Amino acid sequence: MELSRRDFLKAGGAGLGGIVIWQALGSKGSSASTKAFTLTKKIGETPTICPFDGSGCGFIVASEEVHDKLKVVNIEGDPEHPINNGAGCAKGATLRQLSADNPLRLNKVKYRAPGATDWIEKDWEWAIEQIAQRIKTTRDKSFVSEWTDEKDGKKYVVNRTEAISCLGGAALDNEECYLLSKMTRALGLVYIEHQARI
Repeated sequence: MELSRRDFLKAGGAGLGGIVIWQALGSKGSSASTKAFTLTKKIGETPTICPFDGSGCGFIVASEEVHDKLKVVNIEGDPEHPINNGAGCAKGATLRQLSADNPLRLNKVKYRAPGATDWIEKDWEWAIEQIAQRIKTTRDKSFVSEWTDEKDGKKYVVNRTEAISCLGGAALDNEECYLLSKMTRALGLVYIEHQARI
């Protein structure tokens, strides 16, 4: 009989679960059975999809509770997933860096002014205001509402801007892509593309 690592872990987990239940319920006459058995550390596995290239590879994220917060302790390919069968490419192998508890993950706004060499920390309100203002300024300068065809001389209503483009990434889910597309089309963007088209 061939036993894979995943099957071994499943069997081990089932055995451990049986021991925990047996300890919690205990047997009659045992002094140890009167104590309630509780786990001091909760750990769980959650299936997820790799956000990098849009192939839809499956991964399993293992997390444990540390100081009332979940901390990612391991990410590995899901051997039962039909697309990757437990394998992961070089990008998929680095999924750990995307987790919220990664100490190397950038969680503050960094800004480098044009021509400057140093990055400055800014707050989110300033960053969002700057982005909105720059989009509006660029759109106002480049917005075209009428276009004349050179061949027949007819005028057409176009209501568009060609100075801004939008590129979505595979880390966005369907709902985020839908909202992004609606927003950019409402602004009059023509160049809208997405990296993960499956």
